[in-house]
Amino acid sequence: MRKVSSWPLLLSGVALALSGCAETLPQVGPNAREVVSQSVEDNVQRYEVVDIDNVVLDIARQRAPDTFYTSFGKSGPSRTPVVGIGDTVAVTIWEAGAGGLFSSAVVAGSFTTGSKTATIPEQVVKSSGTISIPYAGEVQAAGRTTGAIQDDIVKALTGKAIQPQVLVTVSRPVSNTVTVSGEVVQGARVPLTVKGDRLLDVIATAGGVRAPVSETFVQLSRGTHTVRVAMERVVSDPRENVYMQPGDVLTLVREPQVFLAYGATGANAEIPFNASGITLATALVKAGGLQDNRSDPSGVFIVRYEPEFIARKLRPGSPLVVPGGLTPVVYRLNLRDTNSLFVAQHFPIFNRDVVYVTNAPITDIQKAMQIFLMVSSPVTTGASIYSGVR
Repeated sequence: MRKVSSWPLLLSGVALALSGCAETLPQVGPNAREVVSQSVEDNVQRYEVVDIDNVVLDIARQRAPDTFYTSFGKSGPSRTPVVGIGDTVAVTIWEAGAGGLFSSAVVAGSFTTGSKTATIPEQVVKSSGTISIPYAGEVQAAGRTTGAIQDDIVKALTGKAIQPQVLVTVSRPVSNTVTVSGEVVQGARVPLTVKGDRLLDVIATAGGVRAPVSETFVQLSRGTHTVRVAMERVVSDPRENVYMQPGDVLTLVREPQVFLAYGATGANAEIPFNASGITLATALVKAGGLQDNRSDPSGVFIVRYEPEFIARKLRPGSPLVVPGGLTPVVYRLNLRDTNSLFVAQHFPIFNRDVVYVTNAPITDIQKAMQIFLMVSSPVTTGASIYSGVR
């Protein structure tokens, strides 16, 4: 009897396994074809798929981090400090001779000529912006320098006191300060000096940074404008060390930056990176690279939400782009193309991005083969034994 080869039967079994088990084979996620096809479901756009090239790279890089220099860099040192509402001031008055309004009389039979000065107890500048001076009444203080306040008090006392001279000092400034809070050793209101104080000067006065610099962001609020910059960038770029202005609020925030590596990479994990940012090439290296035995180099995806101004440039007519909203975007990079290696060195990765590498199509065939052999092995072994007995 002619012996029939078992290879056709084996191949037929593999084909049946692929056709019947394609939807149930174990896998980490969709393959490259499914990522693209599933972007639309029931004629409804779910997310945008964008192939990364040099044009897309230029658009993606426009989502640059904020900078203090571009937002506040034109502001120089704060002007000559002025007294503000809530400041605590002290007033000292001198007279040219004894026996005046603010000086004591000469004591008979004594060598003393009497005191010629008087210090008015410290007082807080009222909400009306004034302070009270005996025999001078209410004097406008808010919004004025100490020199201007002194001149007004002298004018008000001229003819009442003996050649009065006045010195006004601010003992506890409130208006001419920067509020520092968050991840600093000691949060405080830091008074600004006449010479001008930069951002790092103020942080140093508050005791310095408590959290690791690589995980810290500096948030500066001035008026209605708030900007956040990585502490690493402030330290490394002198332009970011901008001058502080009265009323500024500095908040140091600890926010570790991570991206999620998933799929056919060397490591599936939440991977941290420095606050100054990384590129896709660096992210892939941190994730252990692509697995040779299962990855699809043409199926490298970056999943993120893009702000309106980026999404509109990528897909001007997309129904997913709405004013002020975030658009789900899946970027695709084909690492089979040598040029993509250059692009990956500049494509930015942001906090909470998902870097997903799909399995190669051959992986499903290998899995089906393994399943088929597991199922067919006992039957084949039994048939061989039966044939041997006969």
